[in-house]
Amino acid sequence: MEDNKNIEFSADALALAKKLMGRYPEGKHKSAIIPILHLAQAEFGGWLSPKGMDYVATLMNIQPIEVYEVASFYSMFNLQPVGKCVIEVCRTGPCWLMGAEDIVNHIESKLNIKVGETTTDGMFTLKTVECLAACGGAPMMQVGQKYHEDLTFNKVDSILEDYKKNTTEPISHWAKDKIKA
Repeated sequence: MEDNKNIEFSADALALAKKLMGRYPEGKHKSAIIPILHLAQAEFGGWLSPKGMDYVATLMNIQPIEVYEVASFYSMFNLQPVGKCVIEVCRTGPCWLMGAEDIVNHIESKLNIKVGETTTDGMFTLKTVECLAACGGAPMMQVGQKYHEDLTFNKVDSILEDYKKNTTEPISHWAKDKIKA
């Protein structure tokens, strides 16, 4: 996906962004940056281009660097185009001890991509992320809002096949209808 030429929120998203900023006292509206970035990512194809982040900065009346700092810090924000299904494999201690590295290697082999890459058909993007707070089900991965725990190679294969068969719309962390003002 190329960087959009004209980037702006839909009327509904703009109204929601204004409501989100309105939650905070005068001069503290920057506190709404994370939900507004989720909204921007949902509106702009599942990722935040520099133009998209600049738009958020303008909308919030803050410096672009303030938006870039937040967007680049959190793994939930994509700074390049992603596939319809973003696979995020937890790489922290408990998952690693239970075989997350092997799961990542298996997914890379199965999809013929490396971490940070997207399949040629645009279906899957593979990421490794910090703790997803499901240590009891290690190793685990998240696809969109769904957790998949106690992973094995066979279980991963089955999950990937299910997403291939049943996905026509992008699966993102935060659908616009899940962001509440």
